[in-house]
Amino acid sequence: MSPPDLPRTDAGAPPFPAPWAARAFALAVALHERGAFAWPEFSAALAEARAADPGGEYHAAWLAALEAVLARRALATPDRVAGLAEAWQRAARATPHGQPIRLEAAEGDRV
Repeated sequence: MSPPDLPRTDAGAPPFPAPWAARAFALAVALHERGAFAWPEFSAALAEARAADPGGEYHAAWLAALEAVLARRALATPDRVAGLAEAWQRAARATPHGQPIRLEAAEGDRV
């Protein structure tokens, strides 16, 4: 069974360079839809991230903007995001190829 056709840009490229970028986009949309932040607030954060790294990759700026909005709204501190990123990397390294990565919560921790 082949995977479904992925959406493409007008130029024929996939809209996201990697799965993480699609997930960051989906997370931002879902959080906005749940009222975590207003879209103009996110747009301003994205403009700030792009201005801070004008030659940088767009999706990296999108992720930086999402992290900034979450920090400003006290939904996820930079330390918390960094800690989860490190925990994910450890879990990925410990997971056999082809198996799903499981990020288990440490005692008393929320994941």
